[in-house]
Amino acid sequence: MVARSVRLSLRTVDALLTSLLLPVVLMLVTVFLFGGAIDVGVPYVTYVVPGVLVLCAGLGSALTAVSVCNDMTGGIIDRFRSMDVGATAILAGHVAASAARNAISMVLVVGVAFAIGFRTDAGLLRWLGAAGILLLFVVAVSWVAAALGMVVRSPEAASGFTFWVMFLPYPSSAFVPIETMPGWVHGFASWQPVTPVVESLRGFLGGVPLEGNPWMAITWSTGLLLLAVGASVLLFRRRTR
Repeated sequence: MVARSVRLSLRTVDALLTSLLLPVVLMLVTVFLFGGAIDVGVPYVTYVVPGVLVLCAGLGSALTAVSVCNDMTGGIIDRFRSMDVGATAILAGHVAASAARNAISMVLVVGVAFAIGFRTDAGLLRWLGAAGILLLFVVAVSWVAAALGMVVRSPEAASGFTFWVMFLPYPSSAFVPIETMPGWVHGFASWQPVTPVVESLRGFLGGVPLEGNPWMAITWSTGLLLLAVGASVLLFRRRTR
């Protein structure tokens, strides 16, 4: 199932390139067009890289929603059921392919970030900590996308998932400090799932105090993951009765 999902990704070259390169383009636009007007106390590229890495997860997971929707509407599920292939295996294949796409996209983002001035003194353990937090969030968001792909009835509707995931990092600390936002946004921005993930990455890679952000990020991601896996299995059984 994983190999099949990877092959499906490679066949949709335009969507694959978009999910890989769009985060890099967004980072370049943000740093060079807006970064000069934003004072965060450190080079803006250093501040914004964690937010762009989280944005990668959302952009990559949108393709997961489309792939799952195509499976559910294209008749292939009936063939899988005749071979006694379960919901978990099918959906896990899509999620694993999403994780692989995100990993490549994130490597591209970090590579370009270093080229335009991003610097960190993080050691191996801190890089592993950042990678672990990010991977858990990617898997959670990908399972949410898989669940959504079974709710919608067309690939076009599934691709709309990108809008919601792209929106979520903006009312967070991904691109600007929360303190600079209107007061009525502070509560949502501080407690939504993206903020602790971004702050954890910033702490691991940028030396910002971690405080309780990694535990909050793990709690949010694990909760979303368990909820999404359970919902995905139930929705799959309902769609295939």
